[in-house]
Amino acid sequence: MSKTKKILYASSEILPFLPQTDMSYISRHLPQAVQESGGQIRLFMPKYGCINERRNQLHEVIRLSGMNIIIKDIDRPLIIKVASISTARMQVYFIDNEDYFQRKFIYKDDNQVFFPDNDERGIFFARGVLETVKKLRWKPSLVHCHGWLSHLLPLYLKKAYRNDPLFTNARVVVSLYNDLTTESFNENMRSKIIVPGIETKDVELLEEPTAMNLTKMALRYADGVILANRSVDDSLIEYAKSRKIPILPFVDPQDPESTYISDYNRFYDQILETK
Repeated sequence: MSKTKKILYASSEILPFLPQTDMSYISRHLPQAVQESGGQIRLFMPKYGCINERRNQLHEVIRLSGMNIIIKDIDRPLIIKVASISTARMQVYFIDNEDYFQRKFIYKDDNQVFFPDNDERGIFFARGVLETVKKLRWKPSLVHCHGWLSHLLPLYLKKAYRNDPLFTNARVVVSLYNDLTTESFNENMRSKIIVPGIETKDVELLEEPTAMNLTKMALRYADGVILANRSVDDSLIEYAKSRKIPILPFVDPQDPESTYISDYNRFYDQILETK
């Protein structure tokens, strides 16, 4: 792997901060492999209230915190925290906000009801990641999105941030996990997403703001897609094929003989070499 390859990972779930799933497992081990083979990484996830800050030794990064992200004309403070995975020599940056991420549950309340502000949580996470990368003055060559909370990142990157020198040539890969399929978001989600650089036509897929349509919109602005679950919905696969973007088939990351690390690395190269 080229030492100049710089990959930004944005994930809904990362081990050991959340229980093991295919997503949290890959989001923990793939960046380590990239780093150990000479690449540079930055790794982001939301700071859910169920993550024990003391046990995981999280601390606020004052120089990165302090900006506000405006959603629905309301300023929401962006707090950045960081923790180390010492065995992997990796830092994880956490996107935090008291209104969106201090609750003790991840996507649904204790009655298994989908949070009504999950659309705003996704907006805040995507914009928070990009604003923090700007503060870091770090230029990624590729952005790899894991999980539905990252699914607005491709849109913002390709539209709202397209003229920023840090992101001008960045490629986007989206991994599909089937983490959301039947849920729907707030009916006003489209209007909340729009910022300078994004027009109504850019978010037309969210006229009906379902989880499936959000995923399709991520694919619309992606340069490649990875099937990270063995049973990704057929309609999403067909949509990805219709976009004529490269697709990496499912490789089980937890198989003892899994080749997913090398497969993903080759896929990165393919995406980065595509003009």
